[in-house]
Amino acid sequence: MSEVTITVRGEHEERLPAEQGVVRLTVRVEASDRGISIERLAAEAGPIRDALRTREEAGALLSWSSSRATIWTDRPWGPDGTRLNPVHHASLELTAVFTDPASLSAWVDEVSLREGAQIDSVTWRLSDETASIARDRVAAAAVRDAVSRATAYAAALGHTDVTAVAVADAGLLSPDAPAAAPKMMRAAFDAAGSPGVDLRPDDVAVNAVVEARFTAR
Repeated sequence: MSEVTITVRGEHEERLPAEQGVVRLTVRVEASDRGISIERLAAEAGPIRDALRTREEAGALLSWSSSRATIWTDRPWGPDGTRLNPVHHASLELTAVFTDPASLSAWVDEVSLREGAQIDSVTWRLSDETASIARDRVAAAAVRDAVSRATAYAAALGHTDVTAVAVADAGLLSPDAPAAAPKMMRAAFDAAGSPGVDLRPDDVAVNAVVEARFTAR
């Protein structure tokens, strides 16, 4: 019986409990004077930074940073179509990585009450060590799935000798094929029964898709 080439995709996914919550926050202020807008930004951001330092020292916060301070000016239009006096804006972005969902929820509840503070996003993730181990484990399982599929195809054709020729990440063996859609990690916002925000982490999806080519005899 002649040799047959078989190309398949193998897939596998695991869902693991989130270990870290990443909060992105922006503080925004405005004033008619540039200097005052900078002073207001410092006054609003100062207590937020202090609260983050306190939580970091308590061990509930893995790390935090503040960056991308931005200052700009615009002249809004009035109701009659004329340009009004300049308005000066100032903003600062902060990122905090929590290891305790309860502490994260408490901080979000606290900081969201501050004037000018806006929670931009909350995302959940694994630690680097857990993610690395999980990626390797899931990738190996995806390869085993590809082998199983190829073996089944070969058996259906009456072949029993299956040999791997190539294995690659999705899209590398078949560059014109659509790549697998990435899984999104989302935060669940649930304030039911509570005066504040109760952030409950979703499990984190770790998935792998591989392409494999085999010959069957």
